[in-house]
Amino acid sequence: MTTTVPDGAPRRFLIVSHTHREEAIAATVAAVTALHAAGVVTVFDADDRDEFAPHLDVSQIARLGVDVAVTQLEAAIVLGGDGTILRAAELLRGSQCPIVGVNLGHVGFLAEMESFDLASTIDRVLRRDYTVEERLTLDVSATCDGEVIADTWALNEASVEKRRRMLEVEIGVDGLPVSSFACDGMVIATPTGSTAYAFSAGGPVVWPGVQAMLMVPIAAHALFNRPLVTGTDSVLSVRILPQNVGPGVLWCDGRRRTELPAGSIIRVRQSTLSVRLARLSAAPFSDRLVRKFHLPVSGWRGNGREVQA
Repeated sequence: MTTTVPDGAPRRFLIVSHTHREEAIAATVAAVTALHAAGVVTVFDADDRDEFAPHLDVSQIARLGVDVAVTQLEAAIVLGGDGTILRAAELLRGSQCPIVGVNLGHVGFLAEMESFDLASTIDRVLRRDYTVEERLTLDVSATCDGEVIADTWALNEASVEKRRRMLEVEIGVDGLPVSSFACDGMVIATPTGSTAYAFSAGGPVVWPGVQAMLMVPIAAHALFNRPLVTGTDSVLSVRILPQNVGPGVLWCDGRRRTELPAGSIIRVRQSTLSVRLARLSAAPFSDRLVRKFHLPVSGWRGNGREVQA
């Protein structure tokens, strides 16, 4: 049990979904129907509520931030892929509400359950039969000529990317320069984001419980172009050198965007706020890694589940 609801208070669950796929619509209707049958107040973001108006009786659905405050939510059930979970994390920023992810996408690394588990997932969430993982997030700031041009955050990663031509950058740790080179960009990621953009750029997979931050170059023209892994007490920086021809762009989780003129400095550190992911399974991260990436394990001796001495 992870969330306490005062005796007699209605239980309020946030639903985060989308109408881009028939599967998501069907899953959302099923989830809302099951929760209403259990006497739970379902809550939607205003945009989602409008989007689902042709598919649900939205008069029975509360509006987040209007009818129900984020602090009143017991749990959030997210129906979609990792992008939908990142959107839910944005809606819940700074709250204690745990996120229960039901994967309707492709890889869906952040999601706990698959769509065929929807009924049992809702049943277990109603019984509060889950544990919670605290995932670290990043505070991200960008300045140019002493002016703050971005003050934001990320759960997966902050990426500094080229707009047209390659970027000339200087990377640093704790205020000291480490290297400079031309590249397509830099990814600064959390362990949660190590299986996302940072992984595609050649970064290592980091177990979620590890307290670390990653700095991964994207197509760097340099002999030393290896990923860096630091502790969470470090401050990582990327400076777009003044002689850069074209501007860059800062993306946080692929959702929040800031233009970066030449001379911009991006600083990233661990945030004091975490994202809470509900876990219904005690299976280790290695199981999820094998399952999501379809890794071959048949070569192990024994039953393929345990390395033999």
